[in-house]
Amino acid sequence: MGSESLRLTLTLGGRFAGEQIWQTQLEKFGAQGLGYQTRVQTDFGGVLPVIRKVQVSRYWPDFSSLSYSESDGRNKPHFETFFDAEAALITLRQNREEATAPLLTAHYDPVSLVMALRSPDAPEHLWRAALTGGAVHIQPLPVTEVAGQAARTYYLRPGGAYVASELAAPHRLLRLVQPTDFGSVDASLVVEARRKEEGRSEKSDKPRRRRS
Repeated sequence: MGSESLRLTLTLGGRFAGEQIWQTQLEKFGAQGLGYQTRVQTDFGGVLPVIRKVQVSRYWPDFSSLSYSESDGRNKPHFETFFDAEAALITLRQNREEATAPLLTAHYDPVSLVMALRSPDAPEHLWRAALTGGAVHIQPLPVTEVAGQAARTYYLRPGGAYVASELAAPHRLLRLVQPTDFGSVDASLVVEARRKEEGRSEKSDKPRRRRS
């Protein structure tokens, strides 16, 4: 997986509720090696209050989290989590408060878990993922069609989140349903740009008539 940028449209009850941008890039974690950083910017709007939420996840190639933060995109993060495998320690910072807990197993964060579910190596059986807020049970669902693409799908509980990604490479995130304070918000991949490019390609492939 290399650099990537995805744009999703948010809806609530079928009505426009904002936009979400997923940006992923390779990152070198010093002497520890290479991993990834994914930044998710969510701009709520439409039927929802105008709020911006920025999540930044730094994680290893196996999608276990190195750090995770949440902010409004303008000020310093109001919530941060750090996972130190060498010290076997989790550090949580919320505003000015800090707490620690033992790191007994590899943890995911809300973003790296979604990225893990996009991987073709994601388990095809019921499995459990550790997050700082508690364990999440992930149930694979039958392959289905989402936005005209064959999709691998998962249901997460507790919470009732739903994740669907392309079955074929590059395994883009097609749909993400997440519970919020306002209800279940549905995020769907914007594919118009790709369709336009395909349309242009088809036109360029058509033979041109010669003028007599």
